[in-house]
Amino acid sequence: MRLVLTSDTHVPARARQLPAALLAAVDSADVVVHAGDWVDEATLDVLAARSRRLVAVYGNNDGPGLRARLPEVAHAEVGGVRFAVVHETGAARGREQRCARRFPGADVLVFGHSHIPWDSRAPGGLRLLNPGSPTDRRRQPHRTYMTAVAADGVLVEVTLHRL
Repeated sequence: MRLVLTSDTHVPARARQLPAALLAAVDSADVVVHAGDWVDEATLDVLAARSRRLVAVYGNNDGPGLRARLPEVAHAEVGGVRFAVVHETGAARGREQRCARRFPGADVLVFGHSHIPWDSRAPGGLRLLNPGSPTDRRRQPHRTYMTAVAADGVLVEVTLHRL
């Protein structure tokens, strides 16, 4: 199962539309995971229409319309891998331990908020992934998203794509 991981799209606040490279990746993915901060419902509609399967949450910049359509936390099994998705995880310091306690049944946690790509493991094996933002690099050198493959209970080929 091919996955696209994205977050913090902030359309139209940070970009008028999603980058073409991200949309091409979405078109070829089996599952798209979005960790919140959509800002407008039209972007949710675009990804929902183009995705074979969309697993998504709302973020702190998402208003009542998005919050009515999306959960704060999502759980999904993809290729035998148990995913949790949330927008905010708090400060970087202590993140792995804090998230391992909060999501004990997950193999992978996809999160956003910081716009800073992140790939780490918590004690006990929880993998934490933040794909950054495809539209707003903030203090990062590039705008980013991630792809990965989930099969037989293992997540492999995790790749950070620079835009």
